[in-house]
Amino acid sequence: MALVPQSKTPNTIPRGADYYRPPLLSRNGRRQFETDDSSLISQVLFIDESHDDRPYDPTPISLKHVLKAAEVILSHVNTPDIHFNVSGSTIPEGAYEDTLQETMEHFASPSSRHGSYGVPTSVFIAISGKLFTKKWLTGEDDNKQKIAMGILYAVHQYDWQEKVVLVLGTFAVKNGELWLVAQLYTTYALAKEIGKLEQLPELLERAETDLKSKFEAYNNLVKAVLRVTKLIIRLQEIRHDPDSTPELESTTNSTDFHIATAVYWTIWSLVVSASHFVGITSMDPDYNIETWELSFSIQKLETIQSDLEETINSLNDAIQRKKDDEALAAIADILENPHVDNIKPLKVLFFKDDQPALYDCYRKRRVNIGMLKGKVVILFLTDLDILHEKEYMIVQQMYMEKRHEPLKPESQYEIVWVPIVDSWTEDKYEQFESIRNAMEWYSIYLPSVVSPTVIRYIRKEDKWNFVNKPLLVVMDPQGKIVHNNAVHMMCVFGSIAFPFNKTREELLWEEETWRLELVADPIDDNILSWITERKHLCLYGGEDINWIRNFTKVARSAAWEAGIQLELLYVGNNKAKERAVKNIMRIIQDENLSHTIEWHLISFFWTRLESMWESKGHQLQNKLKKSSELGSTDSVAMKKDDAIMQGIISMLSFGSSDHGWAVIGTCSAEMSKANGELMLKSLREFNVWKTRHIEIGFTAALNEYLAGVSKQAPHHCSSLTLPVTGLMPETVACAECGRIMERFNLFRCCND
Repeated sequence: MALVPQSKTPNTIPRGADYYRPPLLSRNGRRQFETDDSSLISQVLFIDESHDDRPYDPTPISLKHVLKAAEVILSHVNTPDIHFNVSGSTIPEGAYEDTLQETMEHFASPSSRHGSYGVPTSVFIAISGKLFTKKWLTGEDDNKQKIAMGILYAVHQYDWQEKVVLVLGTFAVKNGELWLVAQLYTTYALAKEIGKLEQLPELLERAETDLKSKFEAYNNLVKAVLRVTKLIIRLQEIRHDPDSTPELESTTNSTDFHIATAVYWTIWSLVVSASHFVGITSMDPDYNIETWELSFSIQKLETIQSDLEETINSLNDAIQRKKDDEALAAIADILENPHVDNIKPLKVLFFKDDQPALYDCYRKRRVNIGMLKGKVVILFLTDLDILHEKEYMIVQQMYMEKRHEPLKPESQYEIVWVPIVDSWTEDKYEQFESIRNAMEWYSIYLPSVVSPTVIRYIRKEDKWNFVNKPLLVVMDPQGKIVHNNAVHMMCVFGSIAFPFNKTREELLWEEETWRLELVADPIDDNILSWITERKHLCLYGGEDINWIRNFTKVARSAAWEAGIQLELLYVGNNKAKERAVKNIMRIIQDENLSHTIEWHLISFFWTRLESMWESKGHQLQNKLKKSSELGSTDSVAMKKDDAIMQGIISMLSFGSSDHGWAVIGTCSAEMSKANGELMLKSLREFNVWKTRHIEIGFTAALNEYLAGVSKQAPHHCSSLTLPVTGLMPETVACAECGRIMERFNLFRCCND
């Protein structure tokens, strides 16, 4: 609203006043600055740059105190309760108790009692003379752009945020002078006499009647000015932040334009506010208030507010990213280097207000990280869906051995469960507590003991690369991470893999050969005694019960004729359906065809083979990295020549099909392996190679005969299912014929 003579046409825009054009809308509905602002703001920037030539520095002002004072003043002006009691009666006791108490506390502070916030009186007088000019009443010159530019020149030596606060402070003082008298009018004689001269009784009476809507619109504009002023200050603070980034510095030019635009239109809006203040309080009946000007000011400030908020959020994000990157680098430095002990790295990982950060799940009590000092610590990283994961089963088996023999050197480690969840809810927290109570090792006490920066490190691809698949990260007694995922090593070797570092893993594989004990030892208690007694052991699988009946009968017959002791053990297939396998196991038991093991041990058997693939495959990759002369062809050759890797591939190939297969061998000796069709044919024709069995032994003779049968058999397709991990070869040779297998993608939801 603006006060203009009635002779002027109300609610119209002066011709040529392009800078009054309402804001445009972008395609997404968001207001944009008018294109006409460019030349206008260029003038504002030119005025601001002229302060570089000044021969003196401006008096420093207490920016936040001036802003606070203006806020306090305008909060009294803009509250609805200042417009009642116009009849001259005494204001009820306590009517302003809350606001006055706040004001008294503010001005009673040490910073408020001393000095005058450094505000130069001459600047205030200059601004006030332009803001509250009598030309608003006479209509001689109401060019608000010209007045705003004049004010900008008067404060040109100050920074952007200081310009706005100085003009706002001047505006607040003028408002406060009038309303201070109004608030004291009924209680102080001096205020009463001044009020009479200022026609306050009539003004206050009209404030509740015909001027009420005008006061409300005026107050809304003042509130909009305050909001934008605070954003201008905040933006300037961010620009001077010591954590500024190259991204922030690169936006300086565009930010200068945004700030200059915001400062100009804020001051212009204060000019508009001042004109309405003069008009409303003049009590001249010959003046009307023009509504378009006030509406446009609010609309313009809303646009600027939105733009400033977006800029501030963007810069805050850039600064926060820099802080996060620095925090991440500090965490990496601590976790990736050795220390005197592991306490410092553990404090980085787990910290909560100096309170015990861990929970002893076995003893059901909260404990300090000092319990882990000097021990190998295995960090069990998972999401909340872990109870049926193979890694959980491995940890349970390992910890059972540890509890059984706690004094063994291989038992000197601890496991800490660290659930990694993006957002915690009440339901997820209850699930966390339920899982924690079912464990026997350590756990974090609360999810909050792991900071977002630590979680970022854990998830980072070039760090621990946790992507919801469980990991077992190993920290040595000096606090250094010695294995990013020891789950495969633990699954294959168990507690003899202690202290679970990569050096130990490499050494174990160097000492290992492809033998029956490596494949079958952990899955049945009888296997060790069979191997010790030098019996032949046959592991077999498949889902064709007719083949199983035929194979077990023929295998027993061939063993009897060969004079060897043969134990048959059914181990199913990889990724087989539980119901189908359990049904086959029931038939095998009912018909006494062979030995069987529990379903969960069948699952563990194939999980362990996959872990062999992972662990041994990484060892081969490391060998390739150490030899810069080897290329991709050498990689294929190395895996093809490695007996252990070829044995693993053979077993996984067999397990990837629902057809029958079998492996036969004895303690630390060569093994025979083939698909069900070839193995059944070779054993059925035992009499053909019986003489060779007497000469070179059962397994060697069987392998010799299998080779001939395989050459005569028509070529058939075979498949290989591998776990999707970082170790995914470009080529794999067929375990039976040696040809390079074709590669396909398979997506599997579950086993049922």
